Amino acid sequence: MMWLLIIGGLLGLIVGGEILVRGAVGVARKLGVSDLFIGAVLVGFGTSAPELVASLNAVSAGSPGIAIGNVIGSNIANILLVLGVAALIYPIASNPKALARDGVFMVIASIALVSLIYFNGFTTRFTGILLFLTLVGMIIFSFVSDRKLEQGNSDTAEMHRGEAEVMDAHLPIWLALIMTLGGLAGIVLGANWLISGSVQLARMIGLSETVIGITIVAIGTSLPELVTCTIAALKKKPDVALGNVLGSNTFNVLGILGVTAGIMPFSVPLEQISVARDLGAVVLSVIFLLVFAYTFRRLARWEGAVLLSGYVLYMILLLTGPAS
Repeated sequence: MMWLLIIGGLLGLIVGGEILVRGAVGVARKLGVSDLFIGAVLVGFGTSAPELVASLNAVSAGSPGIAIGNVIGSNIANILLVLGVAALIYPIASNPKALARDGVFMVIASIALVSLIYFNGFTTRFTGILLFLTLVGMIIFSFVSDRKLEQGNSDTAEMHRGEAEVMDAHLPIWLALIMTLGGLAGIVLGANWLISGSVQLARMIGLSETVIGITIVAIGTSLPELVTCTIAALKKKPDVALGNVLGSNTFNVLGILGVTAGIMPFSVPLEQISVARDLGAVVLSVIFLLVFAYTFRRLARWEGAVLLSGYVLYMILLLTGPAS
C-alpha cells in the first residue's frame, strides 16, 4: 500500500502538473493574455504548483522536514538534474543581460533559503508573508521592465515569450478549463498520496523526513520542470530551460516556503539537515550554474554532464552517508 501511494502520488504530480500548465496556458491564450505574462508568470507558477501543494500537505500532516527537504531537493535537482539533462540534449545559450536579473533573483532566494534554514527562521508568520511579498515585488518589477522593452530588444522578454510558445497547446476554451481543473485536482490528490506514502517509508527504513523530502518528494515535484525543459531542448529553445529553472528556484523559496510559513509557521531542527552536504549542495549548484552560464555565454554538453554527475554524486552521499 505504501509503494502504491508513492507511485500513485508521483504519477498524479507529473500528469497533473503537465495538464495544469497546458490548460492554464490554453485559457490565457483564449482570454488574450500576452505571451510575456504567460511565460514570466503562468508557466513558472504552474510548474511549481506540485512543490507548493506537497509542502502544504507535509506541514499540515506534521512533517515539516519533508517541506524543507522538498524545496532544498527541488532547487538542487532543477539545476543539476533538469539543466544537466537539457544541456546534454542541446547546449543552452545564456544571455548575460537576461541572466543578470533573473540570476540575481535566484541568488537572493538561495541566500534566504540557506539563512532561514540555518537560523530556523520559518517559525513566524511574518517571515512567510515577507518572503511572499518579496516574490510579488520581483514579479511586478520583472513584468513592468519587460513590458517596457517588449517592442525592443529585451532578452528576458524574448526568453519568457519562448516559455509561452513551448507550453502552448492551442486548445478550445472548454477543454483548457477542464484540463486546468483536472490538473489541479491531480496535483492535490497526488501530493496527498505522495506525502502519506513518504512518511510511512521514512518511518519504515529509518531515514529522516528531510532526506525523504530531498529525494522522493523533490524528484517527483521537479518532474514538471524536467518535462518543460526537455521539450524546450528538443525544440531547440534551450534558453527557455534556463529561464524556467531560474524562475522556479526563486518561486520555490519565496513562494512555496513563503505561503507555507505564512499559513502554517513551522520548525525543523537543524540536526535534521546536513549543513555541509545539503546547504553546501544548494550553494555549490548555484555557483556552478552561474560560472557555466557566464563562460562563453552557454551551457555546453560537457557542462551539462558535469551538472548531472554532480547530482548523482549528491544522491550517493545523501543515501549512503550518516542518517540526518
